[in-house]
Amino acid sequence: MSKQLVKDIKPGEEVRSVFFTRRKEIRKTRRGDPYIFLELSDRSGSVEGKIWDEVARYKDSFAERDFVAVSGRASVYQDQLQLEIKTIRRCREEEVDPEWFLRKTEADLVELEEYLRLRVSEIRNRHLRQLLQVLLDDEELMRSMRSAPAAKSYHHPYLGGLMEHTAAVVRVCERVCDLYPDVDRDLLTAAAFLHDIGKVQELEFDKSILYSDEGRFLGHLVLGDEMVRERIRKIPDFPPELEMRLRHAILSHHGELEWGSPKQPMTLEALILHHVDNLDAKINSFLEVTERRAEGDGRWTDMRNLFKRPLYVPKAINQEMELPLEEEGLL
Repeated sequence: MSKQLVKDIKPGEEVRSVFFTRRKEIRKTRRGDPYIFLELSDRSGSVEGKIWDEVARYKDSFAERDFVAVSGRASVYQDQLQLEIKTIRRCREEEVDPEWFLRKTEADLVELEEYLRLRVSEIRNRHLRQLLQVLLDDEELMRSMRSAPAAKSYHHPYLGGLMEHTAAVVRVCERVCDLYPDVDRDLLTAAAFLHDIGKVQELEFDKSILYSDEGRFLGHLVLGDEMVRERIRKIPDFPPELEMRLRHAILSHHGELEWGSPKQPMTLEALILHHVDNLDAKINSFLEVTERRAEGDGRWTDMRNLFKRPLYVPKAINQEMELPLEEEGLL
């Protein structure tokens, strides 16, 4: 069976493809008739699916987190694309290509890790340097960090996204320190390196990007804090105040209580980390939305995005040819 990506499905099209089952629920219509609601996904996105007929036949034939072969028709309901499914079955292993379901970063992960290792080696505070070196020497942890996405769907939602995001946050924080000499560079670098480390436990990413039970119950802020505390306990004479300031930056980096932060930033380093983290996440999300739109016509996206407003697609992203300067008579 050939693969139709979610992003390429158009209303009215017949669909015959393999998808990952993110959600499966038995629901009832207003008349009380049962139907099966599905969230189906691949590396390009997700789409709702509904099985109206033969519910008894299909309700136990596959489960959440199965790969399924689907045939049906695409339609639009309340401005949202959905699949009206005629047949569905659990896939055989040989029918599934993992590359259909998990995107990978285009960044050079080896280069990004080398950059992080270099920055750690330049930290003058021996306690912070030792803490980060312990993490760098943990090959299992670093393997997870190289593989993990940074989020399920919000920003950097692809394999290697965590390493890409972490390196970007460290790099921007380094520039901020160049501009503001009162910042504790070592503390900010360490906090930037560690701020999302809990995501290696929060997310599962073997078939699709999903939250683990730990991730749902605790979240990556708490999980990351626990990981850092566990390593600090093994470092003799780690200064208590330094530990509190580092953990505060990690726990407060979402910035606001309504954004899941247990505390708001109360140190300069925590404040900077919050804004840099948010900046890199928002830029990545913006580019994800506009680059998808660049594959079609038009200069504006729709409103179905993180920002809940139309976003402008620049010419450069829309792949419009720009004249060389000499042809424009500027050289």
